[in-house]
Amino acid sequence: MTFPPDYAERVYAGILGKIIGVYIGRPFEGWTYEQIMASFGEIKYYVNDRRDLPLRNYQIVVTDDDISGTFTFLRALSDYNNSLDLTPAQIGQTWLNYIIENRTILWWGGRGNSTEHTVYLRLKDGIRAPQSGSMSLNSKVVAEQIGAQIFIDGWGLIAPGDPTLATDLARRAASVSHDGEAIYGAQVIAALVAQAFIESDLDRLLDTAITFIPTDSITYQLIADIRGWHAADSHDWHAARAKLAARYGYDKYGGNCHIIPNHGLIILSLLYSQGDFSRAQTIVNTCGWDTDCNAANVGCILGVRNGLAAFDGGPDWRGPVADQLYLPTADGGRAISDALRETDFILEMAHAIKSEKWTRPKNGARFHFSLPGAVQGFRAQKNLVLENVPHPKESERRVLALRYRIESGESALALTPTFIPPESIDMPGYGLLAAPTLYPSQTVRAVLFADEKNFKSIEVGLQLQTYGRDDVTEFFHGAKQSLAPGESIQLEWQVPDLGGAPVTQIGIAISSDEASEGEVYLDTLSWDGVPQVTFRRPAAPGKLWKRQWVNAADFFEDEFGEAFRVIQNRGRGLVITGTREWMDYSVQAAITPHLVNSFGLAARVQGQERYYALLLADQNTVKLVKRLDGEVVLAEQAFEWKFGQPYELQIAVQGGQIQAWVDGVLLFKIEDLDRPLLGGGIALVCEEGRIGTDEVSVGRD
Repeated sequence: MTFPPDYAERVYAGILGKIIGVYIGRPFEGWTYEQIMASFGEIKYYVNDRRDLPLRNYQIVVTDDDISGTFTFLRALSDYNNSLDLTPAQIGQTWLNYIIENRTILWWGGRGNSTEHTVYLRLKDGIRAPQSGSMSLNSKVVAEQIGAQIFIDGWGLIAPGDPTLATDLARRAASVSHDGEAIYGAQVIAALVAQAFIESDLDRLLDTAITFIPTDSITYQLIADIRGWHAADSHDWHAARAKLAARYGYDKYGGNCHIIPNHGLIILSLLYSQGDFSRAQTIVNTCGWDTDCNAANVGCILGVRNGLAAFDGGPDWRGPVADQLYLPTADGGRAISDALRETDFILEMAHAIKSEKWTRPKNGARFHFSLPGAVQGFRAQKNLVLENVPHPKESERRVLALRYRIESGESALALTPTFIPPESIDMPGYGLLAAPTLYPSQTVRAVLFADEKNFKSIEVGLQLQTYGRDDVTEFFHGAKQSLAPGESIQLEWQVPDLGGAPVTQIGIAISSDEASEGEVYLDTLSWDGVPQVTFRRPAAPGKLWKRQWVNAADFFEDEFGEAFRVIQNRGRGLVITGTREWMDYSVQAAITPHLVNSFGLAARVQGQERYYALLLADQNTVKLVKRLDGEVVLAEQAFEWKFGQPYELQIAVQGGQIQAWVDGVLLFKIEDLDRPLLGGGIALVCEEGRIGTDEVSVGRD
């Protein structure tokens, strides 16, 4: 596998195509062709404003299983050392790690009704993949629904020009939850994505893709039929859709969303659009059925095939999206993301497969804007226009231009989300579970420079938004610095203590004492350091302070006294915050157990199945455990504890060393040399009962 010279751009375009397709198709997901034509006619742009979802409120960017599943399940590769020996069982374990039951990623439609819900229950019961997704266990109808196809694009993105690898990995991933025709359809999509890096002819792309599936499969015959209809009449896609509905429609297959009819619409739209992104989106969305899923697969394939030019010459597909996407999982620090950031993760994995190290542009900056059009979630709040442009003096380098026009005493502002933004608090459908990406005491750095043609100096500074009283947003800003025409500066600001409130956005403010207009370029923005922060109930009333903890427990209450009350009826529950970037730190809390089997505090949490935890168990034991493909007790000893009495627990992690204290007494100090977890957030742990605490503190060890 050789990386094409424009590999990064093509991956980025594929991700953009995927998320744009989802956002176009989601408002009428499940509608028929007839319903769509009667309500909208042919779909030629986002219809959100015609369904009370105005684009100006950014509600086009929503949580969606197609997006969150695609980029979450692919993490199995990096979680298992980027090894091509990755097994279906390990991908299944990735499901258990990241999916929060009844809350994230999947359609929770019930056993035997939702394929993915059925499979999640199989995995939870200890049935390993690929048996978990087999039709022998789940029936042919359940096993051949659409889910494997909608989550599969990423396996093609990490295998540019190598459809053999892409389809092999796709088979392993698809077999966690599906079987039969569902796997064949997923393999075709993965092959098309992988081969589109090096081949643009649609017929040759399909010729390659079908070599990976059985010639006697329905999927193979479906593709042959559509190609035959297209060869006979390459213009009338409406007539072809009618033929597809008659021969392969929903009435011919069981279940709620079978793969065959929807796979057919993907192939049909690719052929009849002749590879034009906008035309393909019109066709695949107007055809109906599982519109967001089908439009997303088509968008990814054509994004890779056409590169960023796919989005030129037609409607403004990229503007309303602004690169944003949400990945709500048990790893809440990855929930707020963007297309360029996910591109960086994919490039890291793809190079690691070949034992190569890839470094993100501009020394690994979080926001680097290095590909054309990338804004990474930044939006102009007032008196400002944003555009990704080449660096004025280094054309191979790209920056974000902030074009301001302000009156005396006014300011211009550009922000990007770091937590649940205001428009996403009460998102319909899948709720946005997320932990902030930025915390108090972390140091934010930004590199900016002013255009030489600016007429006068201005003031620039870092500014953040948080949730205050009744969750109304408030602003805090760092020290402002003067920026003269042609001058370059680095802003640096340590985020202050916010009294328990989460940071929801970060960005750049521009101001002047007199009327001014001009252009400032944002080269990079990033932050580092382990936070020094105490999580507590803020003095001002509100709810968002608590939502910075991802709830993977049965109940997470604050109405009855303690700020953090965790209740778990069966098994073990966690409430989690923090990010993978947290590495060496200490976490402590005074936790009170109330009728509980075991409880404690966890560090370096990477989901529900990857963490270190200090646990008090059975009223007579304290132990240090590691959760990773099962649970290992690293150390334990006798320890009598009582219900209703608070215990001060503390864990410190430094490299591979873990230390743990109870009530100020050091009980354990061990070195983990076997696949140590080197980064992650924190969690309160509760097993079958109730615990409570008012504060959880994180500091630099």
